[in-house]
Amino acid sequence: MENNFENKIRELEVIVKELESGEVNLDDAIEKYTKAMKLAKECSDKLNKATEKVNKILKENGVLEEFKVEE
Repeated sequence: MENNFENKIRELEVIVKELESGEVNLDDAIEKYTKAMKLAKECSDKLNKATEKVNKILKENGVLEEFKVEE
């Protein structure tokens, strides 16, 4: 299975449900929590990079420029 953003989110959701169930022993809970935090950081980093890309537009002359919404 490809380890893309969507799969990481699904895996994170599964871990959160397992932890919320309260049926995980302490050692497993620590391991699952650590993995969940790693996945959350990876997802957050991916979203930040995507946001940076979306906030840039390609001008007619081919130069990338920051996109700013004028109010």
